[in-house]
Amino acid sequence: MTNHDETAAVLPLTLAWVGRHLEVGERVVRAEVLHGGITADMRRLTIGTRDGGTRYLVLRTFVNVEYAEDWLDREAGALALLAGTGVPAPGLVAVDPTAAHCEYPSLLMTHLAGRTVLDDVGVEARVPLLARQLVAIHALRPAERPREYVALTTADTVVTPKGADAAAWAAAIDVIRRPAPPYEGRFLHRDFQPGNVLFDVPPSGPAGARITGVVDWAATSWGPADLDVAHCSTNLALLHGPAWGLRFAEAYEEAGGVLAAAASERLYWQVRDGLACSEEVRLVAQPWRAAGRTELTTRAVEERLDAYVTALLDALG
Repeated sequence: MTNHDETAAVLPLTLAWVGRHLEVGERVVRAEVLHGGITADMRRLTIGTRDGGTRYLVLRTFVNVEYAEDWLDREAGALALLAGTGVPAPGLVAVDPTAAHCEYPSLLMTHLAGRTVLDDVGVEARVPLLARQLVAIHALRPAERPREYVALTTADTVVTPKGADAAAWAAAIDVIRRPAPPYEGRFLHRDFQPGNVLFDVPPSGPAGARITGVVDWAATSWGPADLDVAHCSTNLALLHGPAWGLRFAEAYEEAGGVLAAAASERLYWQVRDGLACSEEVRLVAQPWRAAGRTELTTRAVEERLDAYVTALLDALG
């Protein structure tokens, strides 16, 4: 096996485990690091086939991650559930959630064509595609529901950015002190955002873009559609500016999605996700810079988050 670089090397036990899940006569001939993930190491494996051709698989490895077993069990279950649904998700090949066979908890899945697109150019064409894809995900009705959503952020853990509008943030924090509004449950991706969606963008330009895959299903949950919409909205606001965060909820409804009827209920979910991001701005910004958005420093993202939270209160408050 050859490696694109030394960090791509697959450890011996894991390599042997992968080998046991290949077709007769196949072998791993190359491994490349896939950038952009926060919690897991991702590698694209080139598989040499017995007829002399190649195919690709993706290896997801959790190194020293506390909840790796739970996340991998949930992702494996989600990928099995999504098979045949029309949602473009990877196919499950094998999973070792407790590292019984590998050095670390790992999941092996099929490789999807396409790439993440985080540039400002073409965002107006991608937002409706993202909205339609999320509506399709929320339309799924699994025989066995995933676990109820978990919202870890509390009013006491929010980190108000330096120089932020103190009054606006105090008002936003008061919003999430209230009880969660009632909701009709939906199947949630729970981390649906541009970094987890693959696109094919033709040479003719971004107007012809299409979605080829949705990845990272480790946090699948059951909960309000508003929560998934809010999460994608926050990410769009930080990547492209607050107006795109506000625009996504409109695009979701235009695609046939149903959100909470009352503005106060929508505000609760949108603000909750925005404030959750306040605790991990540095983690969110780093992979974006690694993907080429070098202008998105931690400080720049904090400023956009401040502007977005303020815009939410103005629009829905």
